[in-house]
Amino acid sequence: MGTIEREVDFSAYVRARQTSLARFAYLLTGDPYSAEDLVQSSLVKVYAKWDHISTVESPDAYVRKVMVNEHTTWWRRAWRRRERTDSELIRVMDPASVQAPVHDSELWAHVRSLAPQQRAAVVLRYYEDFTEAQTAEILGVSVGTVKSHTSRAISSLRRTMKEVTS
Repeated sequence: MGTIEREVDFSAYVRARQTSLARFAYLLTGDPYSAEDLVQSSLVKVYAKWDHISTVESPDAYVRKVMVNEHTTWWRRAWRRRERTDSELIRVMDPASVQAPVHDSELWAHVRSLAPQQRAAVVLRYYEDFTEAQTAEILGVSVGTVKSHTSRAISSLRRTMKEVTS
């Protein structure tokens, strides 16, 4: 595939999938600004391998896996945890490219507090409605690991929600 064909093909893919990718990134990060950064950073990595990715059966699964891995890398970096994206100095009232999905804000706050792999498993299974096998493929883990992450996340959410209501 030539450079021009690759750019046209990649641009068409991004235009068609940008809303879905932005929503997925928001569900992973819980923050619209971090979601924008995650999509951009992931698409840069995907573009570098687009000749291969465009030929696989499900480019979306590959792109989501890149996004999950990129998000996990960010989470592990100490400097990233100290960075604040909610400062009044940088707040933009209406981010144009990411719309927050409608969800229970109290429950979502607890989902955001989960460890990154648990949160990714919950988002993929219950927000994106993927099967355990699809989730395992995206996360690059076994189905058993997906079940384990999901089970621990649900237990943690139940415990946290029970403490809040007590």
